[in-house]
Amino acid sequence: MARKDHTGRRVPKPSKHLLSSRIARLIFASNLAGLAILIIGAMVLNEMRASFVVAKKQDLVGQAQVFSNLLAEGATFGQPEPVMDEELARATLADLSLPVSVRGKVYDPDGELVGDSYFLSDRVIVSGLPPLQEPSQLSRWSRSLSEWAVSTFGALVPNRGGDAVRTQTFEQEYAVAMAGGEAASQRFNDRGQRIISVSLPVQHVSAVVGVLTLESNDIDEIIRAERAALIPFIGVAVLVALITSALLTIGIARPLRRLSEEADRVRSGSSQELNLPRITRRRDEIGALASSMEAMTEALFERITSNERFAADVAHEIKNPLTSIRSAVETAERVQDNPEAMRKLHKVIAHDVGRLDRLITDISNASRLEAEITRVPTETLNIARFVADIVATYEYLAIEDDQASVVYEDATMGAGLRVRGREGPLGQVIRNLIDNGLSFSPPAGKVFVRVEQGRIGPQTTARIIVEDEGPGIPDDKFEKIFERFYTDRPKGSAFGRNSGLGLSIVRQIANTHLGHVWAENRAEGGARFIVELPAT
Repeated sequence: MARKDHTGRRVPKPSKHLLSSRIARLIFASNLAGLAILIIGAMVLNEMRASFVVAKKQDLVGQAQVFSNLLAEGATFGQPEPVMDEELARATLADLSLPVSVRGKVYDPDGELVGDSYFLSDRVIVSGLPPLQEPSQLSRWSRSLSEWAVSTFGALVPNRGGDAVRTQTFEQEYAVAMAGGEAASQRFNDRGQRIISVSLPVQHVSAVVGVLTLESNDIDEIIRAERAALIPFIGVAVLVALITSALLTIGIARPLRRLSEEADRVRSGSSQELNLPRITRRRDEIGALASSMEAMTEALFERITSNERFAADVAHEIKNPLTSIRSAVETAERVQDNPEAMRKLHKVIAHDVGRLDRLITDISNASRLEAEITRVPTETLNIARFVADIVATYEYLAIEDDQASVVYEDATMGAGLRVRGREGPLGQVIRNLIDNGLSFSPPAGKVFVRVEQGRIGPQTTARIIVEDEGPGIPDDKFEKIFERFYTDRPKGSAFGRNSGLGLSIVRQIANTHLGHVWAENRAEGGARFIVELPAT
């Protein structure tokens, strides 16, 4: 859904839920993209590692079964006490074609080493020592990051490789093999290398006469290959982070910076309005912000222009009665010996003083109205009773100077309509409308005030209707009469009793109470003003 600002533009309605925000979804998606790639990469590499370890174990088990059978056939003998010939066992082990990364060992039933393929094949293990140096800061950071990644992803992704090949000591593995079982484990050897070890019993008939152990030390190469395989995922994650950061900069930071620059131009006086058509067309919070700032800037300049016009109008309106009073005072000095002329001049001065007092009062009310509305808290009012109390103050007006009277009618049929508002400003609305009706009513005329119940869609409303028996409103003035200092009064109306601010104040107060006011003419003659406020 979208709302309209005061210029009629559609402004996106602010979202109440976090993830319903387009910018919030963009930020979440962009930040999670890199993490998702790392998680997927870790899961894929974990599966690769598990498959490598399981495949290595199965390969060693297959080789161990073949070599164990060879040892059983060529190096064991004896009935009924079968034994393993150690010389034949070493010779058979030396003849085995073991890969460089696989080491074979044969143990007797007492756990003593009988033969080692590394020594029987005259193999020399050569490995260069790395130079002694302090690890760099980058290396320490990389190791910390690696440990964090292992601990984080290890909790999220099951380690199938670790479950397939358990970590246990050689003694535990040897005991399983001596019991006639197949044992596999992963551990560190005496050179500090991570190895996968498989132990199988060497049997003569059904008796276990020794244990064959095959160890593969290329697991570190598998892990290094795994880490190397993670580099592309890290690169993609970094690339995605850079791209999403750039998109966020283009989609969020740049428009906000442009908005800030335009606001600075307005503040410095270089421009009187924001010019951001591309940003205001966006259908997200930044577009809504730009539209709101444009509307705010326009409202501020309209307020400034209005205040300037208001000040000029105030000076003009105050100058008229002051000029009349000064003229009357100057004339009174010349006709002091004429009581009748003095009486007329005193009446003119009193009339203009009253007019000036009313004008100043209305100006003061209009200038502080906005601040008063923001300071005074709202309360729930029984609108029919509230209007009746105000009308009661006009009860004895018709006795003096043959003025028009005020008649009240409660047309709500006891509905007890209640309105949420501020008592002072709402009372001013009713008094201004009644005073306006009295100023245009003929002598001995009537001003009718009525409260009734209305409805706008599902919303119940309270309508305050004020009618007079005056000359009515010209057809082209129904909106203009609500402008400040509008003074185009019909012929025959009481001139000095209108400041031109009353109806402007009425509309301003009605708008701040989420209501509206309009004017129309009665069929039988006279004007009708309707104020419609939402009822609670």
